[in-house]
Amino acid sequence: MNELPDFSHLKVALIHDWLTTMRGGEKVLEVFCELFPSADLFTLLHNPGSVTGPIADRRIFTTFIDRLPLKAKRYRHYLPLFPTAIERFQFQGYDLILSSSHCVAKGVLTPPGIPHIAYVHTPMRYVWDMYDQYFGRDRVGKLQRMIIPFFANYLRMWDVTSAARVDHFIANSNYVAQRIQKFYRRDSAVIYPPVSVEHFPLSKKTEGYYLVLSALVPYKRIDLAVEAFTQSGKPLHIVGDGPEGEKLKARAGENIRFFDWLSDADLSRQLADCRALIFPGEEDFGIVPVEAQSCGKPVIAFGKGGALETVCGYDGNNEGQCSGIFFEEQSPPSLAGAVERFEEIRWDGEWIHRHAGQFSRERFRREMADYIQAVIGRVDK
Repeated sequence: MNELPDFSHLKVALIHDWLTTMRGGEKVLEVFCELFPSADLFTLLHNPGSVTGPIADRRIFTTFIDRLPLKAKRYRHYLPLFPTAIERFQFQGYDLILSSSHCVAKGVLTPPGIPHIAYVHTPMRYVWDMYDQYFGRDRVGKLQRMIIPFFANYLRMWDVTSAARVDHFIANSNYVAQRIQKFYRRDSAVIYPPVSVEHFPLSKKTEGYYLVLSALVPYKRIDLAVEAFTQSGKPLHIVGDGPEGEKLKARAGENIRFFDWLSDADLSRQLADCRALIFPGEEDFGIVPVEAQSCGKPVIAFGKGGALETVCGYDGNNEGQCSGIFFEEQSPPSLAGAVERFEEIRWDGEWIHRHAGQFSRERFRREMADYIQAVIGRVDK
């Protein structure tokens, strides 16, 4: 394999929304940090100890959000302030701006002549197509319902306006590329995010339980799994935490076990020992389904969003050469029906494991490096 391009001559600024945990967006950022080990990192806020060494061991610049009360846990409550905060960074003297954005990072103000590449995990879901899932009548109180629409309207206008500041868009899936086109009217390249498939070896054993591995937030639709499995009585493990946690636990049957976020080794063990992964939300890409498939485990997923690009669905004729099954409606009966169909199919764990290999971390490094080199080459000319 050819060596990666040499970027050591570039002064690079990396932009990321916030540093509070290691999830999919942070795994993308981690690779950016490895490609540019001397780059400076700019972010709204940083909770020390929340991210890995390749991210934390560099100069990190934060905004006034990082000094506000309760920012460690309640930072999302400051959402209306995020655009103002991110615009206060200065980037004179840099050769390249590379942002990793699912909220406001792509909206930084950059000097003329400095290319800005925005890797977009999603347009700001809170104010676009998932607005009701965050701020619907059953999610917020009456006073909030009166105030939030004004902020949401401002954030939509800012989100569209700030998209014009980006020189080159990269989407993390074709699904997100379509949403970038719809909301921003901009084209984008597609580079799937990195998955450390080497950390999720093929497992041929099972403890018989189904698994949900997710943040417990509204749009993930973990409530569907709780209701479907409470009714069926089948064993289900739910690993994760979030604002929906207590509500979900109150509705769950005794056959459902909850776990807070675990160590990497314990997370891998949960995936290795499960019967299948349950993925009920509409995701932009979804790294967890690829990790599960790397373990040779099938995925039972809602048939929209990024799962359609990472899971090879059973079509009635491809038994043994598929990696999951889709359900068509976000409802407990639809999910329960998919689980019943799943149990009638013969699954080939080795085939599923090989399928996951195409989303490797090394593939992401190569594709990102080649894309950046092409952009820098055009600028140099």
